[in-house]
Amino acid sequence: MAGGADLMLPGVVVPPTGLPEVQQGRLCAVSLVGSRAAVAIGVATMSTREMLASGMKGKGFNILHTYKDQLWAYGDKSGPPVIAPMETEAIPEEDQEEQLAPHDSVPDTHLPETQLESLCLVEEAADASQEGEDIAVDKESQETSDSEGCHLSPQEAMDSLLNQCFFHALRYKVKKSDLPLLTSNFLRNYLFTCCPEGQQVDIKKSSYKKLSKFLQVMQQRKILQIKELSKGVESIVAVDWKHPDIRSFIASASEAPAPAEDMGGGAEQLYQPPEIISLHGISAKMLPLFQESGHKKGDLLTASDVRSVIISYVKSNELVHPENKNFVTVNPVICDCLLDKSEYNDISLLKWDDLVTRCLVRMQQSHQVTFPGCSPVIRKGNIDPIDITVAQRASNKKVIFTVT
Repeated sequence: MAGGADLMLPGVVVPPTGLPEVQQGRLCAVSLVGSRAAVAIGVATMSTREMLASGMKGKGFNILHTYKDQLWAYGDKSGPPVIAPMETEAIPEEDQEEQLAPHDSVPDTHLPETQLESLCLVEEAADASQEGEDIAVDKESQETSDSEGCHLSPQEAMDSLLNQCFFHALRYKVKKSDLPLLTSNFLRNYLFTCCPEGQQVDIKKSSYKKLSKFLQVMQQRKILQIKELSKGVESIVAVDWKHPDIRSFIASASEAPAPAEDMGGGAEQLYQPPEIISLHGISAKMLPLFQESGHKKGDLLTASDVRSVIISYVKSNELVHPENKNFVTVNPVICDCLLDKSEYNDISLLKWDDLVTRCLVRMQQSHQVTFPGCSPVIRKGNIDPIDITVAQRASNKKVIFTVT
């Protein structure tokens, strides 16, 4: 947690009295075994009933503030007090895991003020020696390597590592332009590459057993959308990058890909191609079609944005043919913008696809190129396609020809 990780349910100790009643979205305090003093504050991602129903798996709390974070450093930098657990909450000290309690139950109302004043503060030296054992809540990837800090079964550890790599890939690797993406390519080129050094994802050792089952669970959580192209071949067609689980994921420095100069031996960085988007500018002749949507001359739109504006214009002006919904009635604005003079007296209806195609052809063509880590560059005109031909010559040699 001190490194930015959220609190995972496998790291939560359930007291003998059971978990307190917590509702989703409720602010809670996190304490360590052996002391009820709060070391972190977080928001519950699910209710107590949902936590137990999930078998204490997955993310339990989005951490907002922890001991020794920047907010703590802004204060007097004192250590947390040692507040002994109640008799009903006593747990052996050797179980070094986290325990949670509702935020309003953190203060100890049973100790008099004189006793509270006499409580010993934890020395910073002692904190530093025990930090790796008591304070750091493992991220999903760390749960497989910290044998003393967590008591997870191999299957639970693999589930945690799989989740960590999955959200790392969606947050930092997969782009909208990569979709649709075959699940096999996602596993090989994205998920595996996000695995921390020294660890390896083996889905067969997880509780899911298969990638398809794991992705179905993620689809049920509305994180992504899967479509079966053919029997046994699935593709990721949509990702909700605004989902709280994706937005709240933060990769630590040890998980982030190392720069090429730090990897030693002159290793090369993984190549990331530039992102190229076709754009369409609004000319003076086409402006009447876009004025109602608030656009101005010179605005650049993607093809999907143009389609949305055209659909909105047709519906707001009630131009859909009443007898055949596949056709649009040509009004004076559409006639002036999209028809040639020779077509004025001949065409009174246009199909939806023809309407959008005519609009895109008559707009000013541009394109946007974005290289990784650089600001987008917009240029006029289309990018000429590059044709690559491989020809075989004598002695079984292959020659590559490129035509631009």
